[in-house]
Amino acid sequence: MHSGAGTPSAAAGPFRLGPFRGIVLSPHRVGDPASARAFARPYQDVPKRLSRWERQGNLTRDAEPALYLHEYTSGGLTVRGLVGALDVSRRSSDPHDRVVLPHEGVHDAQAQELATRMGEMELNPAPILLVHRGPSRVRALVHDVMAAAPDQEFLDHSDRHNRLWAIREPRLLAELAEYLAHARPLVADGHHRYAAYLRLQEQRPGTSADGGLAMLVDQDDSPLFLGAIHRTLAQTRLSDLETAATGLAEFVPASEAAATAALGPTTLVATDGRKWARLELHLTGHRAAVEVLHDELLPRIPGKPRPVGYHHSVEDTLERLAPRRRVAVLMPAPDFDLVERIVSSDRLLPEKATSFQPKPSVGVLMRSLLDG
Repeated sequence: MHSGAGTPSAAAGPFRLGPFRGIVLSPHRVGDPASARAFARPYQDVPKRLSRWERQGNLTRDAEPALYLHEYTSGGLTVRGLVGALDVSRRSSDPHDRVVLPHEGVHDAQAQELATRMGEMELNPAPILLVHRGPSRVRALVHDVMAAAPDQEFLDHSDRHNRLWAIREPRLLAELAEYLAHARPLVADGHHRYAAYLRLQEQRPGTSADGGLAMLVDQDDSPLFLGAIHRTLAQTRLSDLETAATGLAEFVPASEAAATAALGPTTLVATDGRKWARLELHLTGHRAAVEVLHDELLPRIPGKPRPVGYHHSVEDTLERLAPRRRVAVLMPAPDFDLVERIVSSDRLLPEKATSFQPKPSVGVLMRSLLDG
């Protein structure tokens, strides 16, 4: 297991996204960091705060349950997905019966803290993000829904364009349920919240905690961008990395331009800010570069484990190199198909191995646990 994280428990199939009564913040509140005060401590006061916001016109609640289609555009990328209450009422003892596939481990304390917080708030404040290659029949139904005018369309606080359709027609809901029953999506974002859903359900079986808010994205329809998360290693010299790489990778000194140009699925780039090198990994089977780095290369560096920093851009990574005795490791973006193969073989990737973007803004759709 990686970084002190444990294997999460798993919900069993079939895959079900159930209707719920959506709660939507007003457009100027969606994605606004100031809106976080509505979800701050004491958490048991959150239902009262949301009721006050509703009276003030800062949020709306749907009168009837629905499955929702949410489409949002950010930075030129458009993502759409079905948002509903993910059924987590059954547990899987067989890896092949898992209805959702996490690709990272979770920390028990963090998952429990989130479960306690959601229980006190009586709220799923944001959907976890699930991604899969969906059936063509579901894509056709989704595009049929989009042929009608959206129920809501707005720019949020972050200038994201959002469109929402509420799906309530029984025939359409039944068809979607039938075609999605065998889905086994990846957790793109929200591993600890997914684990918290399971914990909360175990504490409250037979209640609204049997479901947890989730958004299901079809990677073949409106793909999420899968970006790299780079590393910095404290108290480490480039020579330490070179020694550790013996037998695992070819450590090749290079210019900055040549090293960065070589970055790819089997090639890492390392620098201390002055010297640069590429690490040509000896990958075998369906293994990701990030697995070799964390499972084999970093443990070979002598001494106690080094603190690892995680960064979403090359610029931010390189800015962290001062003071000296710190090394940056630039990572390739993971491949979606490879991540799928890894989790399907019942393996977990190291912490922060993937960065699925863009995520939906907080406040577009929330789910009350008081609705039953």
